[in-house]
Amino acid sequence: MQKRTLGKSGLEVSAIGLGCMGLSHAYGPATDTADAIRLIRTAFARGVTFFDTAEAYGPFTNEELVGEALAPMRDQVVIATKFGFKAGRVFDGVDSRPENIRAVTEASLKRLKTDRIDLLYQHRVDPNVPMEDVAGTVKDLVAEGKVKHFGMSEAGVQSIRRAHAVLPVAALQSEYSLWWREPEQDILPALEELGIGFVPFSPLGKGFLTGAITADTEFASNDFRNLIPRFSPEARQANQAVVDVLAAIAAEKQATVAQIALAWLISGKPWIVPIPGTTKLHRLEENIGAASVALSAADIREIEDAVAKVPVQGGRYPEQFEKMVDR
Repeated sequence: MQKRTLGKSGLEVSAIGLGCMGLSHAYGPATDTADAIRLIRTAFARGVTFFDTAEAYGPFTNEELVGEALAPMRDQVVIATKFGFKAGRVFDGVDSRPENIRAVTEASLKRLKTDRIDLLYQHRVDPNVPMEDVAGTVKDLVAEGKVKHFGMSEAGVQSIRRAHAVLPVAALQSEYSLWWREPEQDILPALEELGIGFVPFSPLGKGFLTGAITADTEFASNDFRNLIPRFSPEARQANQAVVDVLAAIAAEKQATVAQIALAWLISGKPWIVPIPGTTKLHRLEENIGAASVALSAADIREIEDAVAKVPVQGGRYPEQFEKMVDR
């Protein structure tokens, strides 16, 4: 697979990464461990070198899974993980106190079976801890060799600039897809100016842009999408129009809807690296195949014009989670 460099950091990764969260968190029952390890190792065999996890996924179990799966090829991959929630539990709120950053890093290193974290993200900005203290703590961890690069997630421009002034930010991870394009307003111009890479999570709209989810789809009781306004049956019915316009374009390109959505993302800037997640091997192959879908400038205009005509219904997060997003 083609490689990309995240901004000016020098951190080289595959053009499409693998978001590992869904293997053990947020999208229903956890995947069987053996099957999850097989999927992660298949991704590596197919050219994926960028794997994303976090202490909060599980919590903790996803890091253990990723660590076990990637142990045989540790020096050939880039592992990204995150700190920033109280005891690793999202619903308990944020915690980026320096002592917590250090404690999480030490625990993550053990779970990941490694001596360094290639990319350590602040999962969400903590309004109670100065950004200079957060970046300063990670800078110390870099100096100690425990962390290679610093990243942020769902951070606003002001927070990014403050952190970057203390320690260069290698990458920002935030939601970005054909049905959530807010980063284009302020975030992407700032990242380009500062030389920071961009890692879109939920590049397939939490599965909706695969075309496999309809108004009649029933999610598992512990699936996070049950809480998301955008995934109410009424919203899904209205939002099907987005998938329909992409399906028409996909048919012309002899690709799938998911491949068009991912190809659109990686056609934007050379420092954008999406991390679609999946629990299924055939979806993994489909996502990886998106790297081979060539879109011309005319194709991109057609996609954007078509999607712009369909207003997406419903918020992307429940209110409690939206409050955690730094603006």
